[in-house]
Amino acid sequence: MPEYKLGEIEARFADLIWSNAPIASGELVKLAQQELGWKKSTTYTVLRRLCERGIFSNEDGAVRVQIDREDFYAAHSEELLQESFGGSLPAFLAAFTRRKKLTEAEIAAIEALIGQNRG
Repeated sequence: MPEYKLGEIEARFADLIWSNAPIASGELVKLAQQELGWKKSTTYTVLRRLCERGIFSNEDGAVRVQIDREDFYAAHSEELLQESFGGSLPAFLAAFTRRKKLTEAEIAAIEALIGQNRG
């Protein structure tokens, strides 16, 4: 099971891959050098870590997505909710709104989500 947390640098690199995959590993090295200022060794080190975590694969010189961006961040959100609020969405919303009031647009968006998810 992948670890659904990325550091800031890992997230920027993962976004490059998600935006360009499938991509030849050599092209990814060039892109990471352009966008992040990375050396080849840095690119392959971080790529290896993300592949070991099951997010991407690098086989036969081609980097492919194993978990798409939306699914990854949805799982990350679920982990955060579980770890911080015992899996309780109402507890999260109560904590979130304690210091920041929701706008009417945010309330409408949340109500729409609830409506879509009623069974």
